[in-house]
Amino acid sequence: MKHFPRAFDRCPGEDAVSTSIGRAPEGRTSWKKTAAVALPAVLTVGTLAAVMAQGALAASFAVSGTNFQVASGRLSSNGLSSYVHTDRDADDHGHPVALLGIGRASLADICQAAQVRTPVGTVVFKLTAGGTAGPVSADSLVIDGEDLVGDARFGTAQIGRDAGSLDAVPGVRGPRGKFGLQAGNIEVAGVRSHAWSATGGNFRLKGMRVSVSLDGEKCF
Repeated sequence: MKHFPRAFDRCPGEDAVSTSIGRAPEGRTSWKKTAAVALPAVLTVGTLAAVMAQGALAASFAVSGTNFQVASGRLSSNGLSSYVHTDRDADDHGHPVALLGIGRASLADICQAAQVRTPVGTVVFKLTAGGTAGPVSADSLVIDGEDLVGDARFGTAQIGRDAGSLDAVPGVRGPRGKFGLQAGNIEVAGVRSHAWSATGGNFRLKGMRVSVSLDGEKCF
């Protein structure tokens, strides 16, 4: 449903739940234990989606230390700005990324998936939206990605522009003197990315579905 100034003056959401866990017989899965792991993740995403809808994500945050997949059949936007940035996790480890600031974004569909270690094994946390339910949209979408793969068309492009002078996406501007690039109207088909964070405002996730499952399928 990886991680573009530190998320263009980004935005928030976080949450936790505790529950009692029964002991499962040897060789069997404890569904109480699985629910205890899954519920906090589901509630966190619900809260994050609600906050995103209000366009009020936190200005900055430490990334989790686990990158995740982002995929879409087609993404279009009225502008793109990018420069090299470093995300930091709670232990202050740096993760170099291409910060991609996307103006008013429209996606045919979206899939986000991350592998997470838990006491009952590695689970796949997955969020999907769009498709037959209708397109997904977001304002000032910022993805801090390790890579981005797809078939792209740019209306205009400026490669090598000073990152401090980028103006294609309001608020997305890097350090003066550093390498940057920007483009006008863009369209990318077959989007695939490994990201450390993604933030935005006024997210509209039609047909959103969240799942947490053992040995679940990722986006790609």
